Amino acid sequence: MKSKLLPEGKKIAVLGCGSSGVSAAKLAAARGAARICIFDANPAATCRPLPGVEFCPGATEEHARAYAADLIILSPGIEADIPWTLSFAAPKNAPIIAETELAWHFYTGRIIAITGTNGKTTTTALLEHILTHAGHSAVACGNYGLPLSEVVLMEPQPEFAVLEVSSFQMETIVHFRPEIAIWLNFAPDHMDRYTRVEDYYNAKRRIFENMDASQTAIVREGEILPDLRPRRLGFSSVVATGQLAFDGQNITEQGIPLLSLRGTTMEQAHNAENCMAALLACRAAGLEDASIAAGIRSFSPPGHRCETVAEKDGILWLNDSKSTNLHSTEAAVRSQTRPIILLAGGKDKGLDYSPITPLLRDKARLCIVFGQIAAQLEQTFTPVCPVLRVETVEEAVTAAAAQAQQGDVVLFSPGTSSFDQFTGYVQRGQCFRDAVRRTLNL
Repeated sequence: MKSKLLPEGKKIAVLGCGSSGVSAAKLAAARGAARICIFDANPAATCRPLPGVEFCPGATEEHARAYAADLIILSPGIEADIPWTLSFAAPKNAPIIAETELAWHFYTGRIIAITGTNGKTTTTALLEHILTHAGHSAVACGNYGLPLSEVVLMEPQPEFAVLEVSSFQMETIVHFRPEIAIWLNFAPDHMDRYTRVEDYYNAKRRIFENMDASQTAIVREGEILPDLRPRRLGFSSVVATGQLAFDGQNITEQGIPLLSLRGTTMEQAHNAENCMAALLACRAAGLEDASIAAGIRSFSPPGHRCETVAEKDGILWLNDSKSTNLHSTEAAVRSQTRPIILLAGGKDKGLDYSPITPLLRDKARLCIVFGQIAAQLEQTFTPVCPVLRVETVEEAVTAAAAQAQQGDVVLFSPGTSSFDQFTGYVQRGQCFRDAVRRTLNL
């Protein structure tokens, strides 16, 4: 199967000139595809020259039909069922596959794949750290880090590819099959791309589609995933029905403390679940508990995930800009033990925020809302707690500083994407950090 994906003479259309598309083109060229062209619908798109690879910015459906590709490789940001994409497949009824699918066919190492609505990046980075700390070669890749195609081109290839996968990447897999797959959680998201929540769920569930009983599925307890073929291991910070649980301080196994998270960067409940998933995955990969524990204790998570920006005058300022959906904000709010001033807002993704209101009633002293979705959040949150509405992140920080009292936590957990005002959550989080430091004269 792996040797037949790029037979001699095949003409490849790579859609999208971002990092995934460029890496897929490089891999296809290195593995002998006869003709490769990267297409992008944006006339202003740019792409560095690649040996053996053409580039067509501003590509139209007419360009697509004239090229008559034998295989289409899709970047994750491009939908498979839109007319522009389908026009590439039409002349020869060509298959459309993900960049992840292409790379899988040429990777000789072991894949641990991670999906979920929230926590994917932290768990991916944690797994890479544990494995490398234990002396294995491992690279974080996929939706975080390098595209898998870049990992395949490494000489030598690493022993482990720790692969964060999104629903977008799973939509167009065919044979992709990890050795270990982690399902962290599921909640509605990306409803600006999917018509139904079921479509989003079904795309993510494809991570298990080609797995069998010789492989391992690591699944949060309570997740609805019937009829999985791989061996299933469970974890949760809420219930103790799986292999691992959390008592507020320790990861436990059958009620017995296994690993204390006190004093680590991962001691909050949502990060405890990431640790449990990583621990089970590393066990399945053959690591000893002592090596796993050492990796967890020495790990620092990526930024913008409930990171401390400042603590001054008894007020804690947390940056959770990576929160791009309701489920993530809910986890951040639930993890706090102090009165909360919540800063939330951003792009309208078509999500319903009413499910978080009982939690805000109990834990939030004030909500400050901003951005495109501010009016909706104000209407939703006002029945359960006081709400201030502002336009920007900077104004939200100023308002929070004026209202915060000793013992409060100011939690910047937007609950939606940032694309109404920023290029991404990193820029948004840096804006929050800078505004806090200016406001507090740090």
